[in-house]
Amino acid sequence: MTEEPLFIFDCHLDLSMNAIEWNRDLKKSVYEIRETEIGMTDKLDRGLGTVALPELRKGKIGLVVATQIARYVERGSLIPGWNSPEIAWGISQAQLAWYRTMEDQGEMVQITNLSQMEAHLALWFDKTIPDKGKPVGYILSLEGADSFVNISYLEKAYGYGLRACGPAHYGPGRYAAGTGRTEGLTAAGKELVAEMDNLNMILDVTHLTDKGFDEATSMYKGPVWASHHNCRKLVDNQRQLTDDQIKVLIERNAVIGGVFDTWMLTDNWVRGKDDPKDRNVHLELIVDHYDHICQLAGNSLNVAIGSDLDGAYGKEQSPYDLEDISDLQKLNGMLKRRGYSAEDIENIFYKNWLRFLRKAWA
Repeated sequence: MTEEPLFIFDCHLDLSMNAIEWNRDLKKSVYEIRETEIGMTDKLDRGLGTVALPELRKGKIGLVVATQIARYVERGSLIPGWNSPEIAWGISQAQLAWYRTMEDQGEMVQITNLSQMEAHLALWFDKTIPDKGKPVGYILSLEGADSFVNISYLEKAYGYGLRACGPAHYGPGRYAAGTGRTEGLTAAGKELVAEMDNLNMILDVTHLTDKGFDEATSMYKGPVWASHHNCRKLVDNQRQLTDDQIKVLIERNAVIGGVFDTWMLTDNWVRGKDDPKDRNVHLELIVDHYDHICQLAGNSLNVAIGSDLDGAYGKEQSPYDLEDISDLQKLNGMLKRRGYSAEDIENIFYKNWLRFLRKAWA
């Protein structure tokens, strides 16, 4: 007898980036989208995507944190991005327009407060309604704050429902240095973090440098999470959280979303060259990171799912035993075999994020 899938809350998906920049119709299945990309070579993950709305419903992934993302880069940068903050803002607004269109068509629904979240959960836990007819709920987050032309744009974004923000992404940033750098928050970044605090937004520490992490967590008094992060103790690169950082987050009652990108699951991954099967990168490695955090915490209350699947990569840089995002359900059996209880697994699948938000939005 097939076990009934558990509800899942995934705290990091770049849905609108895939729709707007990758030109993917996410109303179609992953497999239909792959067919449309046969022969395309402009991006490494063409024909290899893993995320679309039908597969979210199939995997009972009924609530997600969905991003806007548009990085500004200076001329000559080796990192791709947009040529001005104003252009980046425009791209972020195109991404917002896509979410709004999905809402108009009943495919998605935006969640901005506790009452909306509870109503959405009641719908998804109603077994009399088939999951395939339910909208995917999304909480809007901004990954990297470069697209805020100035601080006033934070309030504009809060007005249209932005509820979480990570100041940094990759490389140098207008508000905070990100992955691959060592600098911390800029002066504008400290002003941004202070204003986020005034609005009781969620600070996402993902992609902050070690210095930026220390600065942000020291000055920020509101709710903090790490939407998609793994452990530096297991895979030694600066993109991962140190044990000391994990302990800071545990003390703050934060939740850490384990991420599925292979370069955060094995050492010395070479993008565009290495193969997940050849490198033996499988879903059990994610459970290793979950378990490490649980051992540091002494319980299962601070770790959850922040998959980042299709975050500018696809099957070529995902665990080899994951065909599409509905395979997140495989984690259930893997956690059971590690000795995790039904309550622990529910915590990791969705309850920790819900508990966090019920406190943050109370």
